[in-house]
Amino acid sequence: MNETLSLGGIAILFAGGLALFLYGIRLMSSGLKKASGTRMRQLISKVTGNSLYGMFAGAFATMVVQSSSTIIAILVGLVQSRLMTSTQSLAVILGAEIGTTAMAQLVAFRLHDYALIIFASGFALSSLGKTEPLRFTGEALSGFGLLFFGLKVMSEAVAPLERFAPFLSLLRYLDNPFLGVAAGMALTALMHSSAAFIGILITLALQGALSLEAGIALLLGANIGTCITGVLASAGMHRAAKRVALAQVLFNVTGVLIFFLFIPQLAEFIRIISPSAEGVGAEKFALEVPRQIANAHSLLNIAMAFLILPFLVPFDRLLYRLLPDDQQETRLIPAAWYLKEAALSTPVLALGYVKAEVARMGSIAAKMVHASLYPFLSTDPGHDVVFPKLSVVKGMSMREEKLDFLEARISDYLIKISRSSLSEQESREVFALMNIIKGLESIGDVIETLEEKLFNKKQGVESDLSQEGKDELMEIHRLVCLEIDHLADALKKMDAQKAGQLLQGDERFKRLVAQAETAHLKRVFHIREAELTHNIHMELINLFEQVHHYCKSIAGSIMTAVES
Repeated sequence: MNETLSLGGIAILFAGGLALFLYGIRLMSSGLKKASGTRMRQLISKVTGNSLYGMFAGAFATMVVQSSSTIIAILVGLVQSRLMTSTQSLAVILGAEIGTTAMAQLVAFRLHDYALIIFASGFALSSLGKTEPLRFTGEALSGFGLLFFGLKVMSEAVAPLERFAPFLSLLRYLDNPFLGVAAGMALTALMHSSAAFIGILITLALQGALSLEAGIALLLGANIGTCITGVLASAGMHRAAKRVALAQVLFNVTGVLIFFLFIPQLAEFIRIISPSAEGVGAEKFALEVPRQIANAHSLLNIAMAFLILPFLVPFDRLLYRLLPDDQQETRLIPAAWYLKEAALSTPVLALGYVKAEVARMGSIAAKMVHASLYPFLSTDPGHDVVFPKLSVVKGMSMREEKLDFLEARISDYLIKISRSSLSEQESREVFALMNIIKGLESIGDVIETLEEKLFNKKQGVESDLSQEGKDELMEIHRLVCLEIDHLADALKKMDAQKAGQLLQGDERFKRLVAQAETAHLKRVFHIREAELTHNIHMELINLFEQVHHYCKSIAGSIMTAVES
């Protein structure tokens, strides 16, 4: 009974120490991220075709944020948003695997006795610091002290297990490298943190309970287990983003396959290059093995990175074979179809490419407008007209992302064109095209923002729009759809005549809006259901009015662009 109570106390103390250790890592990581601002993301996103630079950038960024999982998640996001290609991300992944070994090196320093002093210093700095960088540095220092205190608590918790026969028998099983790799992989995947698992390894090593050979096998398994975060982060994303997670898995599995058969030789080499400690027997073992495990972790990941680095191109081809692009999915991803950097030296040609891309924007915006009323007419989610796997609402959201992306890309391209020597007509076209793309992007923003807001309101309202109200909205919507279709046609050839027709009076639109508002207000006074849906009804009319005005504004810009 006492032994059971003792084991329960050990488990509670160990769990508390592990919680402090993990919270310390999170606090330190949070402080370092805040102190560095968005610089880590910017550093990673600026990686180009230079693989060595990419690897160093990944290593440095991971050392700063103390989490390879965070860096992999950032890479998945950058690839998903097309700010980086999956090919460019490969070198950064290798660097992240190197950077994550910094935590093991920190933990291997025997700073347990100074943990509370470090924590107190950091707390004082974060509380009394007069500038944000100082406060953030204090937060990171507090986390640093806390993780060492957690390590001290864990170490004290497992100390009695040195004399517990079942525990020692369990550890002997880990001398089998197959079981060691499997245990490291499973436990790291379960914890979602290789740093936490390595902290536990070093805690066991501090008590002389873990051999270096067993530690190396567990580290190899941890390298595979840590991939679970990237795999989860890429779930539901495009193939390019999934290739980032797959690359990390393949890199680490390759590393395990390379080094698994040489664990005894690797352990011997680590002992040679690691500092030796005074003492004999278990005491000497406990002093040396923690540092040796940290060194093994660093050596394994650095060696793996430099072995794979020269083969990134064939590795990239392998990733594409294993997870090729899906043609249907690729069409969902925002992309510029026509803009070509080589054409910038010839403004007339470059402007032609811009006009083709702007015509695409017009077509995308028109599809959004056509779909905008559907969610308020039917409880069925419906299907997108082009991508049946998407609901109507998801189709609109996808197109809004495309409009945002194209507006940014075309704006940058037009700015580059404007730096050339342009004629007066070309300058006028650049200015007009800037206004057109801003107008089209604004149509997308209006629909996306109001649709999300109104759809949430609709979910919270028990009553549905009245049939009379739906009929009035459908009539206004039909007219707006005709206008946006007319505008899309005008944009295809920058047709001044068609644009001019859009500018000719809007009496019919104003009349429809006035009639719809009057009829609706009459219903509000007499029908409770109309009162409940009043805000939705009026804001939908407002949405169509904004689209109507943007169509007029864009038509005016078309006239300016083709003015001779």
